[in-house]
Amino acid sequence: MRWALVKVCLAVTAMVVVAFAVPLGLVVQEMARDRAFSNAERQAAAIGPTLSITTDRNQLARAVASTQMGAANRMAVHVPAVPADPVAGVPGSGAVDLGPGWAGAGQIEDTRRLGRASTMALKSGGSVLLQPTAIGSGGIAIVEIYVPEGEVSNGVGTAWLVLAGVGLALVVGSVAVADRLGVRMVQPAQRLADAAQQLGEGRLGTRVPEEGPAELRSAAVAFNSMADQVVGLLANERELAADLSHRLRTPLTVLRLNAASLGEGPAADQTRSAVEQLEREVDTIIRTAREQRPQTGPVGVAGAGAGCDASEVIRERMAFWSALAEDEGREVRLAGVDRTVRIPVARPEFAAALDALLGNVFRHTPEGTRFAVDVHDAGDAVIVLVSDAGPGIDDPDAALQRGNDGARDGSTGLGLDIVRRVAEATGGDVRIGRSVLGGTEVRIWIGGDGRATGPGRRGRRGRRGQRGQRGQRWRRWRRWRVRRRRQAGGEG
Repeated sequence: MRWALVKVCLAVTAMVVVAFAVPLGLVVQEMARDRAFSNAERQAAAIGPTLSITTDRNQLARAVASTQMGAANRMAVHVPAVPADPVAGVPGSGAVDLGPGWAGAGQIEDTRRLGRASTMALKSGGSVLLQPTAIGSGGIAIVEIYVPEGEVSNGVGTAWLVLAGVGLALVVGSVAVADRLGVRMVQPAQRLADAAQQLGEGRLGTRVPEEGPAELRSAAVAFNSMADQVVGLLANERELAADLSHRLRTPLTVLRLNAASLGEGPAADQTRSAVEQLEREVDTIIRTAREQRPQTGPVGVAGAGAGCDASEVIRERMAFWSALAEDEGREVRLAGVDRTVRIPVARPEFAAALDALLGNVFRHTPEGTRFAVDVHDAGDAVIVLVSDAGPGIDDPDAALQRGNDGARDGSTGLGLDIVRRVAEATGGDVRIGRSVLGGTEVRIWIGGDGRATGPGRRGRRGRRGQRGQRGQRWRRWRRWRVRRRRQAGGEG
């Protein structure tokens, strides 16, 4: 793609340069020729006043020598013979030819007969200007000016070199710009291809920087979202494997007790050995599934500690989903995204969670159903609401259980599980309720400090403190809900 763009720009620029430089070069050449012959005409006109007064050879010779062309031996004057007029008492005079002549007698007579200036090229090089001039006796004198070839082409070579240099600079500049544009387009595509290869090799932490043209940025966003979904799916599969393996402990315990009561003998020993080996294998499966985690430090993505701007991510993802909403005739409302709201969640993870919720709205509500996304900064926490005017969820508690939100048309439940894990990683939670629009409202409570508070890390005081904090958060949440319902009622 990069070299194709360079070749296209090279061809187009070369054609433009040729289209403009060649005519301009010809114009410069013609201007130089006109300048040389205009100067020759002025020099020929300088001897005209003398010819109108006298045709004396000596006086004409002095007048010719006083001109620039005469001094350079580039002027010749041809005065015709004047017959005597006895009646008027005017004596006759013979023909006068001054200076070297370059034109033949035939060309001089033709110019005298036509009465207008003419030019002719010489075989030895250069050109001659023949300028007719009236004299006092009524005849026509011919002033001959020699114009060398160097004067006709004076400055043309320099002008052509300048034009060639400018054209070459334009071509080189266009190639350089095309190369930079090609790099700007190719590098994001190359990074996307490398990331896809790394993801295929099992490096689940690989992400793509959201850079480059709009199309490649959209592809990078889609790739990162896909990678996050893959990581979430694998994590869910590992937890499912661990849960299923853990359920085998109860029958293994029974088998171990029964094997212990078999007594002595080769068969009993083999049975107890098989039970012990099976128990070790189950423990290995559980421990391996629990200890495996997705790779951290993805390429081009900030870690969880760096966080992101929730408003910016919501605006970006809503711009992505707005095209589909417009096609389906859905009314979309955003609130609270006009200012920066920092959350301790990595940008790809929060974008994946938001995409999961918005995807549920599009999948499980009829076309034309309106929905809204609201953000509220509560100081020590951030509340994100995704609400719609659809039919709602019959069993919200079951929908929040991992892999069990089948109340929404039999879906897998991984979408809400991604949202739940994002919120719980910051010490928050997820709740489902009735929205002011009449449908489902998913409320994501994201802790502002980003510290997870797992049950295994809290003592008695920690549990009491957490209940108090949840009570305060719930009261602030209720007050905010009342304000939102009033605003919705005013808008309706």
